[in-house]
This record gives sequence, structure tokens and C-alpha cells, in this order.
Amino acid sequence: MADKKPLHLENLTTIVSVAILVGTELVGVSWAAGWAIGGLFQLPPVVSIAVEVIGGCLGLLGLYYFVRAALKVEPIRG
Repeated sequence: MADKKPLHLENLTTIVSVAILVGTELVGVSWAAGWAIGGLFQLPPVVSIAVEVIGGCLGLLGLYYFVRAALKVEPIRG
């Protein structure tokens, strides 16, 4: 078995903290944008909720790519 490198707890704490902060902002903004678009165009409730969910999924996708980039800069193991 290959030896696993030790965890850098400072980097892990930083990544988790920033992911929570940025994730809340990204998902919140994208969900609110979906709500605003639904209201602006007076979409039916089902369509408006679908736009909100799509916006939320785009926010989660953005968070995924953000965390991937953050892990390249602040590696957890090393």
C-alpha cells in the first residue's frame, strides 16, 4: 500500500470555510436570480420553480469548480 501523506489541517479548514461562504453566496444568488426571472417574465409557478432549481444547480456547479481550483492552490495532502 502506498503511504498517504499527512493532512494539512490549516489548508483543510481554509477550504471548508471558504466553500461554505462561497457556496452560500453562489447558490443563494443563482436561486434568487431564478426567482427574479420567474417573476419578471410572469412565468407559471411550476416553470418558475424549475428556473430556480436550474439556477441552484448552476450555483452548485460553480461551487464544484471553485473548490477544485482552491484545492490546486491549497493542497490538503502534501
